Amino acid sequence: MTTYTLPPVPRKLRILMIAPQPWFQPRGTPFSVLHRIKALTLLGHEVDLVTYPIGTDVVMPGLQIHRAAGVPGIHQVKIGPSKAKILLDAVLWWRARQLAARGGYNLLHTHEEAGFFGVWLARRHGLPHLYDMHSSLPQQLHNFRYSQSRLLVGAFERLEACTINQAAAVITICPELQRYVEEKFPDKTSLLIENVGDNAMVFPPAPGDAARLRAQYGLGEARIILYYGTLEAYQGIPLLIESAARLLAEGVPGAATANPPGEGSGIKFLLVGGSPEQVEASRALARQHGVADHFVFTGFVQPQQIPGFIEIAEVLVSPRLSGTNSPLKIYSYLRSGRVIVATRHITHTQILNDEVAILTDVTPEGFAAGIRQALTEGDAAARRITAAAALAEKDYSYSEYLRRVQWIVSTAAGV
Repeated sequence: MTTYTLPPVPRKLRILMIAPQPWFQPRGTPFSVLHRIKALTLLGHEVDLVTYPIGTDVVMPGLQIHRAAGVPGIHQVKIGPSKAKILLDAVLWWRARQLAARGGYNLLHTHEEAGFFGVWLARRHGLPHLYDMHSSLPQQLHNFRYSQSRLLVGAFERLEACTINQAAAVITICPELQRYVEEKFPDKTSLLIENVGDNAMVFPPAPGDAARLRAQYGLGEARIILYYGTLEAYQGIPLLIESAARLLAEGVPGAATANPPGEGSGIKFLLVGGSPEQVEASRALARQHGVADHFVFTGFVQPQQIPGFIEIAEVLVSPRLSGTNSPLKIYSYLRSGRVIVATRHITHTQILNDEVAILTDVTPEGFAAGIRQALTEGDAAARRITAAAALAEKDYSYSEYLRRVQWIVSTAAGV
Protein backbone atom coordinates (compact mmCIF):
# COMPACT_ATOMS: atom_id res chain seq x y z
CA MET A 1 0.00 0.00 0.00
CA THR A 2 1.33 3.44 -0.94
CA THR A 3 2.10 5.74 1.99
CA TYR A 4 2.37 9.51 1.85
CA THR A 5 4.09 12.07 4.00
CA LEU A 6 1.33 14.05 5.69
CA PRO A 7 2.11 17.71 6.43
CA PRO A 8 1.72 18.92 10.02
CA VAL A 9 -1.84 19.93 10.90
CA PRO A 10 -1.94 22.78 13.44
CA ARG A 11 -5.62 22.21 14.17
CA LYS A 12 -8.28 19.71 13.14
CA LEU A 13 -11.11 21.53 11.39
CA ARG A 14 -14.79 20.84 10.96
CA ILE A 15 -15.62 21.87 7.40
CA LEU A 16 -18.99 22.56 5.76
CA MET A 17 -18.48 21.78 2.07
CA ILE A 18 -21.05 22.59 -0.62
CA ALA A 19 -20.79 20.80 -3.99
CA PRO A 20 -23.45 21.67 -6.60
CA GLN A 21 -22.93 18.37 -8.39
CA PRO A 22 -24.48 14.92 -8.77
CA TRP A 23 -22.18 13.34 -6.21
CA PHE A 24 -20.80 10.90 -6.69
CA GLN A 25 -20.82 10.36 -10.45
CA PRO A 26 -17.62 9.54 -12.38
CA ARG A 27 -16.97 12.78 -14.24
CA GLY A 28 -14.67 15.79 -13.89
CA THR A 29 -15.79 18.01 -11.02
CA PRO A 30 -17.28 15.21 -8.87
CA PHE A 31 -13.89 13.45 -9.10
CA SER A 32 -12.18 16.67 -8.05
CA VAL A 33 -14.54 17.04 -5.08
CA LEU A 34 -13.93 13.39 -4.18
CA HIS A 35 -10.18 13.84 -4.03
CA ARG A 36 -10.45 17.11 -2.12
CA ILE A 37 -12.52 15.32 0.53
CA LYS A 38 -10.13 12.35 0.57
CA ALA A 39 -7.19 14.67 1.20
CA LEU A 40 -8.98 16.61 3.93
CA THR A 41 -9.99 13.46 5.77
CA LEU A 42 -6.50 11.94 5.43
CA LEU A 43 -5.22 15.12 7.07
CA GLY A 44 -7.59 14.51 9.96
CA HIS A 45 -10.28 17.10 9.22
CA GLU A 46 -14.01 16.35 9.30
CA VAL A 47 -16.18 17.20 6.30
CA ASP A 48 -19.94 17.65 6.14
CA LEU A 49 -20.73 17.56 2.42
CA VAL A 50 -23.95 19.19 1.17
CA THR A 51 -24.75 18.07 -2.36
CA TYR A 52 -27.49 17.24 -4.86
CA PRO A 53 -30.02 14.44 -4.23
CA ILE A 54 -28.55 12.70 -7.28
CA GLY A 55 -25.52 10.39 -7.14
CA THR A 56 -24.02 7.50 -5.19
CA ASP A 57 -22.76 7.73 -1.62
CA VAL A 58 -19.05 7.15 -1.11
CA VAL A 59 -18.17 5.91 2.36
CA MET A 60 -15.10 7.58 3.81
CA PRO A 61 -13.97 8.05 7.44
CA GLY A 62 -14.47 11.66 8.46
CA LEU A 63 -17.16 12.35 5.83
CA GLN A 64 -20.87 12.94 6.40
CA ILE A 65 -23.09 13.40 3.34
CA HIS A 66 -26.16 15.65 3.52
CA ARG A 67 -28.34 15.66 0.42
CA ALA A 68 -30.65 18.47 -0.61
CA ALA A 69 -34.31 17.69 -1.26
CA GLY A 70 -35.24 16.24 -4.62
CA VAL A 71 -36.80 18.35 -7.36
CA PRO A 72 -39.76 16.65 -9.09
CA GLY A 73 -38.89 15.56 -12.62
CA ILE A 74 -35.12 16.05 -12.27
CA HIS A 75 -33.28 12.74 -12.03
CA GLN A 76 -30.04 13.55 -13.84
CA VAL A 77 -27.85 16.59 -14.50
CA LYS A 78 -25.91 17.21 -17.69
CA ILE A 79 -22.41 18.70 -17.60
CA GLY A 80 -22.33 22.48 -17.76
CA PRO A 81 -24.95 25.19 -17.11
CA SER A 82 -28.61 24.17 -17.25
CA LYS A 83 -32.06 25.11 -15.97
CA ALA A 84 -32.05 21.91 -13.92
CA LYS A 85 -28.97 23.11 -12.03
CA ILE A 86 -30.67 26.40 -11.18
CA LEU A 87 -33.54 24.55 -9.48
CA LEU A 88 -31.22 22.08 -7.77
CA ASP A 89 -28.99 24.92 -6.55
CA ALA A 90 -32.00 26.60 -4.94
CA VAL A 91 -32.79 23.58 -2.76
CA LEU A 92 -29.06 23.01 -2.18
CA TRP A 93 -28.77 26.54 -0.80
CA TRP A 94 -31.68 25.87 1.57
CA ARG A 95 -30.08 22.65 2.88
CA ALA A 96 -26.70 24.35 3.32
CA ARG A 97 -28.38 27.21 5.17
CA GLN A 98 -29.97 24.72 7.61
CA LEU A 99 -26.63 23.05 8.35
CA ALA A 100 -24.72 26.31 8.70
CA ALA A 101 -27.33 27.54 11.18
CA ARG A 102 -26.55 24.60 13.50
CA GLY A 103 -23.05 25.99 14.00
CA GLY A 104 -19.87 24.19 15.01
CA TYR A 105 -17.99 24.68 11.72
CA ASN A 106 -14.54 26.24 11.34
CA LEU A 107 -14.60 26.72 7.56
CA LEU A 108 -17.02 26.98 4.64
CA HIS A 109 -15.62 25.30 1.51
CA THR A 110 -17.62 25.82 -1.70
CA HIS A 111 -17.23 24.45 -5.21
CA GLU A 112 -18.18 26.13 -8.47
CA GLU A 113 -21.37 28.24 -8.36
CA ALA A 114 -21.99 27.35 -4.71
CA GLY A 115 -19.46 30.09 -4.08
CA PHE A 116 -22.11 32.63 -5.10
CA PHE A 117 -24.37 31.85 -2.13
CA GLY A 118 -21.34 30.89 -0.03
CA VAL A 119 -20.57 34.61 0.22
CA TRP A 120 -23.88 35.18 2.01
CA LEU A 121 -23.60 32.07 4.21
CA ALA A 122 -20.07 32.95 5.29
CA ARG A 123 -21.06 36.49 6.23
CA ARG A 124 -24.28 35.40 7.98
CA HIS A 125 -22.57 32.76 10.14
CA GLY A 126 -19.15 34.35 10.60
CA LEU A 127 -17.27 31.62 8.73
CA PRO A 128 -14.09 31.99 6.67
CA HIS A 129 -14.86 31.00 3.07
CA LEU A 130 -12.59 28.87 0.85
CA TYR A 131 -13.71 29.01 -2.80
CA ASP A 132 -12.75 25.98 -4.92
CA MET A 133 -12.73 27.44 -8.44
CA HIS A 134 -12.91 24.67 -11.02
CA SER A 135 -13.48 27.07 -13.90
CA SER A 136 -14.45 30.64 -14.69
CA LEU A 137 -18.24 30.41 -14.69
CA PRO A 138 -18.74 33.29 -17.18
CA GLN A 139 -16.43 31.38 -19.55
CA GLN A 140 -18.55 28.25 -19.03
CA LEU A 141 -21.57 30.06 -20.47
CA HIS A 142 -19.55 30.57 -23.64
CA ASN A 143 -17.85 27.16 -23.74
CA PHE A 144 -21.12 25.26 -23.33
CA ARG A 145 -22.97 27.68 -25.65
CA TYR A 146 -25.57 28.16 -22.95
CA SER A 147 -26.21 31.83 -23.60
CA GLN A 148 -24.82 34.73 -25.63
CA SER A 149 -26.70 37.26 -23.50
CA ARG A 150 -24.35 40.05 -22.46
CA LEU A 151 -26.60 40.74 -19.48
CA LEU A 152 -26.33 37.15 -18.23
CA VAL A 153 -22.59 36.93 -18.83
CA GLY A 154 -22.14 40.30 -17.12
CA ALA A 155 -24.17 39.13 -14.12
CA PHE A 156 -21.99 36.02 -13.81
CA GLU A 157 -18.86 38.13 -14.07
CA ARG A 158 -20.03 40.31 -11.19
CA LEU A 159 -21.03 37.27 -9.11
CA GLU A 160 -17.66 35.63 -9.74
CA ALA A 161 -15.77 38.82 -8.82
CA CYS A 162 -17.80 39.18 -5.63
CA THR A 163 -17.17 35.55 -4.68
CA ILE A 164 -13.41 35.80 -5.20
CA ASN A 165 -13.10 39.17 -3.50
CA GLN A 166 -15.08 38.05 -0.44
CA ALA A 167 -13.39 34.63 -0.08
CA ALA A 168 -10.61 34.15 2.47
CA ALA A 169 -8.72 32.15 -0.16
CA VAL A 170 -9.23 30.57 -3.60
CA ILE A 171 -8.19 27.20 -5.03
CA THR A 172 -7.63 26.88 -8.79
CA ILE A 173 -7.21 23.58 -10.61
CA CYS A 174 -5.04 24.40 -13.65
CA PRO A 175 -2.27 26.89 -14.51
CA GLU A 176 -4.41 28.89 -16.93
CA LEU A 177 -7.08 29.43 -14.28
CA GLN A 178 -4.45 30.39 -11.71
CA ARG A 179 -3.07 33.01 -14.12
CA TYR A 180 -6.60 34.34 -14.61
CA VAL A 181 -7.09 34.83 -10.86
CA GLU A 182 -3.63 36.33 -10.33
CA GLU A 183 -4.15 38.85 -13.14
CA LYS A 184 -7.71 39.92 -12.25
CA PHE A 185 -7.44 39.63 -8.46
CA PRO A 186 -3.75 40.21 -7.67
CA ASP A 187 -4.31 40.82 -3.95
CA LYS A 188 -6.29 37.63 -3.34
CA THR A 189 -4.65 34.60 -1.71
CA SER A 190 -4.94 31.80 -4.27
CA LEU A 191 -3.21 28.48 -4.84
CA LEU A 192 -3.02 26.10 -7.78
CA ILE A 193 -3.90 22.54 -6.71
CA GLU A 194 -4.05 20.28 -9.73
CA ASN A 195 -6.24 17.17 -9.69
CA VAL A 196 -3.49 14.58 -9.39
CA GLY A 197 -5.33 12.15 -7.11
CA ASP A 198 -5.33 8.47 -8.03
CA ASN A 199 -8.86 7.10 -8.24
CA ALA A 200 -7.57 3.71 -7.04
CA MET A 201 -7.20 5.28 -3.58
CA VAL A 202 -11.00 5.33 -3.34
CA PHE A 203 -12.01 2.74 -5.95
CA PRO A 204 -9.54 -0.20 -5.85
CA PRO A 205 -9.19 -1.76 -9.33
CA ALA A 206 -10.87 -5.09 -9.92
CA PRO A 207 -8.25 -7.87 -10.34
CA GLY A 208 -7.98 -9.80 -13.59
CA ASP A 209 -9.96 -7.26 -15.58
CA ALA A 210 -7.69 -7.08 -18.63
CA ALA A 211 -8.40 -10.51 -20.13
CA ARG A 212 -12.08 -10.28 -19.24
CA LEU A 213 -12.44 -6.88 -20.90
CA ARG A 214 -10.83 -8.08 -24.14
CA ALA A 215 -13.28 -10.96 -24.23
CA GLN A 216 -16.31 -8.91 -23.15
CA TYR A 217 -15.85 -6.29 -25.87
CA GLY A 218 -14.66 -8.62 -28.63
CA LEU A 219 -11.23 -7.01 -28.89
CA GLY A 220 -9.26 -10.16 -29.61
CA GLU A 221 -5.57 -9.39 -30.08
CA ALA A 222 -6.14 -5.97 -31.63
CA ARG A 223 -3.88 -3.05 -30.78
CA ILE A 224 -5.99 -0.76 -28.60
CA ILE A 225 -6.16 3.02 -28.83
CA LEU A 226 -8.02 4.12 -25.71
CA TYR A 227 -10.03 7.20 -24.81
CA TYR A 228 -11.88 7.36 -21.51
CA GLY A 229 -14.02 10.15 -20.08
CA THR A 230 -17.14 12.01 -21.08
CA LEU A 231 -18.22 12.37 -24.70
CA GLU A 232 -19.09 16.06 -24.45
CA ALA A 233 -18.56 18.18 -27.56
CA TYR A 234 -15.42 19.88 -26.24
CA GLN A 235 -13.68 16.50 -25.81
CA GLY A 236 -13.18 16.22 -29.59
CA ILE A 237 -14.66 12.79 -30.29
CA PRO A 238 -15.61 13.76 -33.89
CA LEU A 239 -11.97 14.76 -34.41
CA LEU A 240 -10.88 11.33 -33.16
CA ILE A 241 -13.31 9.54 -35.50
CA GLU A 242 -12.23 11.58 -38.53
CA SER A 243 -8.59 10.96 -37.62
CA ALA A 244 -9.26 7.23 -37.38
CA ALA A 245 -10.78 7.23 -40.85
CA ARG A 246 -7.59 8.72 -42.30
CA LEU A 247 -5.33 6.43 -40.31
CA LEU A 248 -7.22 3.28 -41.22
CA ALA A 249 -7.47 4.17 -44.89
CA GLU A 250 -3.70 4.54 -45.15
CA GLY A 251 -2.77 1.63 -42.89
CA VAL A 252 -0.08 1.58 -40.22
CA PRO A 253 3.39 0.28 -41.15
CA GLY A 254 4.57 -2.32 -38.69
CA ALA A 255 1.09 -3.17 -37.40
CA ALA A 256 -0.25 -6.72 -37.47
CA THR A 257 -0.91 -7.85 -41.06
CA ALA A 258 -3.79 -10.21 -40.40
CA ASN A 259 -6.12 -7.66 -41.96
CA PRO A 260 -5.58 -5.68 -45.18
CA PRO A 261 -4.46 -2.07 -44.62
CA GLY A 262 -7.91 -0.74 -45.40
CA GLU A 263 -9.31 -2.77 -42.50
CA GLY A 264 -7.02 -1.16 -40.00
CA SER A 265 -4.30 -3.76 -39.55
CA GLY A 266 -5.72 -5.08 -36.30
CA ILE A 267 -6.39 -1.67 -34.68
CA LYS A 268 -9.38 -0.90 -32.44
CA PHE A 269 -10.45 2.41 -30.98
CA LEU A 270 -11.94 1.83 -27.54
CA LEU A 271 -14.02 4.69 -26.13
CA VAL A 272 -14.99 4.30 -22.47
CA GLY A 273 -17.70 6.54 -21.02
CA GLY A 274 -20.56 8.70 -22.24
CA SER A 275 -24.33 8.72 -21.98
CA PRO A 276 -26.43 6.39 -24.18
CA GLU A 277 -27.39 9.35 -26.39
CA GLN A 278 -23.77 10.45 -26.81
CA VAL A 279 -22.65 6.90 -27.56
CA GLU A 280 -25.32 6.48 -30.25
CA ALA A 281 -24.40 9.81 -31.85
CA SER A 282 -20.72 8.81 -31.90
CA ARG A 283 -21.54 5.38 -33.36
CA ALA A 284 -23.55 7.06 -36.10
CA LEU A 285 -20.60 9.31 -36.93
CA ALA A 286 -18.25 6.31 -37.04
CA ARG A 287 -20.66 4.60 -39.47
CA GLN A 288 -20.79 7.75 -41.56
CA HIS A 289 -16.99 7.72 -41.89
CA GLY A 290 -16.90 3.98 -42.62
CA VAL A 291 -14.95 2.99 -39.50
CA ALA A 292 -17.68 1.59 -37.26
CA ASP A 293 -16.06 -1.87 -37.24
CA HIS A 294 -12.97 -0.38 -35.64
CA PHE A 295 -14.75 1.47 -32.84
CA VAL A 296 -15.97 -0.05 -29.59
CA PHE A 297 -18.08 2.08 -27.23
CA THR A 298 -18.62 0.87 -23.68
CA GLY A 299 -20.82 3.67 -22.34
CA PHE A 300 -20.67 4.33 -18.63
CA VAL A 301 -18.41 2.06 -16.56
CA GLN A 302 -17.51 2.00 -12.87
CA PRO A 303 -14.26 3.86 -11.99
CA GLN A 304 -12.58 0.70 -10.70
CA GLN A 305 -12.70 -0.76 -14.24
CA ILE A 306 -10.54 1.98 -15.77
CA PRO A 307 -7.15 0.42 -14.78
CA GLY A 308 -8.16 -2.73 -16.67
CA PHE A 309 -8.88 -0.74 -19.83
CA ILE A 310 -5.53 1.04 -19.52
CA GLU A 311 -3.76 -2.30 -19.12
CA ILE A 312 -5.00 -3.54 -22.50
CA ALA A 313 -4.29 -0.25 -24.28
CA GLU A 314 -1.19 0.61 -26.29
CA VAL A 315 -1.96 4.30 -26.84
CA LEU A 316 -4.00 6.78 -24.77
CA VAL A 317 -5.56 9.70 -26.62
CA SER A 318 -7.06 13.06 -25.67
CA PRO A 319 -8.43 14.99 -28.68
CA ARG A 320 -9.69 17.95 -26.60
CA LEU A 321 -10.77 20.94 -28.70
CA SER A 322 -11.69 23.77 -26.35
CA GLY A 323 -11.66 25.17 -22.84
CA THR A 324 -8.77 25.97 -20.52
CA ASN A 325 -9.08 23.35 -17.76
CA SER A 326 -6.82 20.34 -18.11
CA PRO A 327 -8.59 16.97 -18.35
CA LEU A 328 -8.25 15.06 -15.08
CA LYS A 329 -7.33 11.97 -17.07
CA ILE A 330 -4.04 13.56 -18.18
CA TYR A 331 -2.48 13.13 -14.73
CA SER A 332 -3.38 9.43 -14.83
CA TYR A 333 -2.13 9.20 -18.42
CA LEU A 334 1.30 10.36 -17.24
CA ARG A 335 1.50 7.48 -14.75
CA SER A 336 -0.03 4.89 -17.08
CA GLY A 337 3.05 3.44 -18.78
CA ARG A 338 1.40 4.09 -22.15
CA VAL A 339 2.13 6.47 -25.03
CA ILE A 340 0.03 9.66 -24.92
CA VAL A 341 -1.32 11.40 -28.02
CA ALA A 342 -3.01 14.75 -27.39
CA THR A 343 -3.91 17.89 -29.29
CA ARG A 344 -1.52 20.81 -28.99
CA HIS A 345 -4.12 22.81 -27.10
CA ILE A 346 -3.74 24.86 -23.91
CA THR A 347 -5.74 22.26 -21.96
CA HIS A 348 -2.88 19.84 -22.63
CA THR A 349 0.21 21.99 -23.12
CA GLN A 350 -0.03 23.51 -19.64
CA ILE A 351 0.88 20.00 -18.41
CA LEU A 352 2.33 18.03 -21.32
CA ASN A 353 5.35 18.70 -23.53
CA ASP A 354 6.93 17.02 -26.55
CA GLU A 355 9.20 14.87 -24.39
CA VAL A 356 6.36 13.12 -22.55
CA ALA A 357 3.64 13.03 -25.22
CA ILE A 358 3.00 13.28 -28.94
CA LEU A 359 1.29 16.65 -29.35
CA THR A 360 -0.52 17.23 -32.63
CA ASP A 361 -2.30 19.87 -34.64
CA VAL A 362 -6.01 20.12 -33.88
CA THR A 363 -6.90 18.59 -37.25
CA PRO A 364 -7.86 15.09 -38.39
CA GLU A 365 -4.65 14.88 -40.45
CA GLY A 366 -2.50 15.98 -37.53
CA PHE A 367 -4.13 13.70 -34.98
CA ALA A 368 -3.99 10.71 -37.35
CA ALA A 369 -0.28 11.34 -37.87
CA GLY A 370 0.21 11.47 -34.10
CA ILE A 371 -1.49 8.11 -33.57
CA ARG A 372 0.52 6.57 -36.41
CA GLN A 373 3.71 7.85 -34.79
CA ALA A 374 2.71 6.37 -31.43
CA LEU A 375 2.12 2.96 -33.01
CA THR A 376 5.39 2.88 -34.94
CA GLU A 377 8.11 4.86 -33.13
CA GLY A 378 9.57 1.97 -31.08
CA ASP A 379 12.35 3.06 -28.71
CA ALA A 380 11.19 6.67 -28.74
CA ALA A 381 7.88 5.51 -27.26
CA ALA A 382 9.69 3.94 -24.31
CA ARG A 383 11.60 7.18 -23.73
CA ARG A 384 8.35 9.18 -23.70
CA ILE A 385 6.79 6.80 -21.19
CA THR A 386 9.82 7.08 -18.89
CA ALA A 387 9.83 10.89 -19.17
CA ALA A 388 6.07 11.01 -18.45
CA ALA A 389 6.47 8.97 -15.26
CA ALA A 390 9.35 11.21 -14.15
CA LEU A 391 7.26 14.35 -14.75
CA ALA A 392 4.37 12.90 -12.76
CA GLU A 393 6.65 12.12 -9.82
CA LYS A 394 8.45 15.47 -9.94
CA ASP A 395 5.57 17.92 -10.45
CA TYR A 396 2.37 16.02 -9.69
CA SER A 397 3.02 13.85 -6.64
CA TYR A 398 0.25 13.12 -4.16
CA SER A 399 2.41 14.17 -1.22
CA GLU A 400 2.67 17.65 -2.74
CA TYR A 401 -1.09 17.64 -3.33
CA LEU A 402 -1.68 16.94 0.38
CA ARG A 403 0.76 19.67 1.39
CA ARG A 404 -1.01 22.23 -0.79
CA VAL A 405 -4.45 21.25 0.47
CA GLN A 406 -3.31 21.60 4.07
CA TRP A 407 -1.67 24.99 3.42
CA ILE A 408 -4.70 26.58 1.73
CA VAL A 409 -7.17 25.21 4.29
CA SER A 410 -5.08 26.41 7.22
CA THR A 411 -4.56 29.79 5.56
CA ALA A 412 -8.27 30.25 4.79
CA ALA A 413 -9.29 29.18 8.31
CA GLY A 414 -6.64 31.37 9.93
CA VAL A 415 -4.99 28.57 11.92
